[in-house]
Amino acid sequence: MEYYSDLVDALKGLKARGYTLDFNLKKDRIVTADKHCLPHEFEVDEYHRFEGMSNPDDNSIIYAITTDDGRKGTLIAAYGVYDDDASKALIEKLTIKGH
Repeated sequence: MEYYSDLVDALKGLKARGYTLDFNLKKDRIVTADKHCLPHEFEVDEYHRFEGMSNPDDNSIIYAITTDDGRKGTLIAAYGVYDDDASKALIEKLTIKGH
């Protein structure tokens, strides 16, 4: 796994490695303009966590994701999925084990 110094560096590096789609959270799935994936339809290949320099609450995480049909993209979120509307399955899929 690559090491990135900050979120912008990670986004550039992952895009250069083929993670070109931009995913967003939507209740029980991740979505992009033309793709919707339920938790069983994608894998998290790697993730990178960054802490805000001025405020510890400014933590973010970038996920590198591959869908079951081979599309690659990134999902940027606050560290941990705290969206009350997110499904339990989606939260479990994006929970980083051991943290």
